[in-house]
Amino acid sequence: MQQPFDITIANIDYAVFPEGNDTYVIFKEGKEYVHIQKDTDTQWIKLDPETATPVFETNEEINSIGAAILAYVPEEEEDEDYEEEA
Repeated sequence: MQQPFDITIANIDYAVFPEGNDTYVIFKEGKEYVHIQKDTDTQWIKLDPETATPVFETNEEINSIGAAILAYVPEEEEDEDYEEEA
């Protein structure tokens, strides 16, 4: 499973925690903010915090977060055993 990562949109920092099945927990400025799920590449669904059921309303912030998730490219981890020879 994908590791948590950070994204920034319009100077707002979000931490993204993948949960599997295209579902993510989003933290906004250090506090749990919302759970979202991918519907299509351009449409994302906010999940109700009480019931975890989809809330079908267009939300530009949620769609922007989703687009940033799709655009995120994880940094490759450096091989700790690799050492350059002089």
